[in-house]
Amino acid sequence: MTKITEQDSLYRHLEKMSVEELTARINQEDKKVALAIEKALPQINAVIQKIVAQLQDGGRLFYLGAGSGGRLSVLDAIELPTTYGVPKGMVNVILAGGVEHLVEAREEEEDDREAGWKALLSEQVSPKDFVLGISASGTTPFVLEALKACQANGIPTGCLVSNPESPVAGYADLPIEVITGPEFITGSTRMKCGTAQKMIFDMISTTTMVKLGRVEDNKMVNVLLINDKITDRAVRMLMERSGISDYSEAKERLLAAGSVRKALDALEG
Repeated sequence: MTKITEQDSLYRHLEKMSVEELTARINQEDKKVALAIEKALPQINAVIQKIVAQLQDGGRLFYLGAGSGGRLSVLDAIELPTTYGVPKGMVNVILAGGVEHLVEAREEEEDDREAGWKALLSEQVSPKDFVLGISASGTTPFVLEALKACQANGIPTGCLVSNPESPVAGYADLPIEVITGPEFITGSTRMKCGTAQKMIFDMISTTTMVKLGRVEDNKMVNVLLINDKITDRAVRMLMERSGISDYSEAKERLLAAGSVRKALDALEG
């Protein structure tokens, strides 16, 4: 297979460039990311529709990855319980080396062919769940072997890769191939590939939460009240949606209920 992610940068002698030249060229490359994602929207949509169906049926989503992409999936997953009030465990991450070692960048663990599937088994993965493999190259053994095992056990799978016709995509029921081209620094897939991955995680999780009813209009009505800023935002949201004009009353009702949605339900009940 052709590894576009490993092709030489389009730019030479970076060490001779000024700061202004470097940032301008990085920005030029970054502009290509959204266009690459646009081409893959049908694939992204198919993955989201399957995830929504699985979660609506009581299943779970597992991000399965290594390297920069795996670490970015952790950032996506950890914010969902707070932002949307979903139960912990609905969206999970299986990271090569373990989520507990997130900041250590244990890249060597991505070559462990058995660890990904073992980790999924430890979470009692089943056909009700959905596993999304993440591998910029599309060849990562940690991801590839786990997806093979998932398919053998009837577990629905997708993947997010940045090379065409990769082995990982071959073992995904619903592959997402976002071809962002050679990196500014040859092979540094934390750059354009990482930017694309972050944008797609945002698309997947946000759209999924909307379709699961965790958003109303354009508001986070299930947000957890974890600090003063979010509580103030939620109070004003409740005032807007309920017609309560007194801030103190709205805050009291909000805190008693625990969320905007629950406070509205109490008022409507």
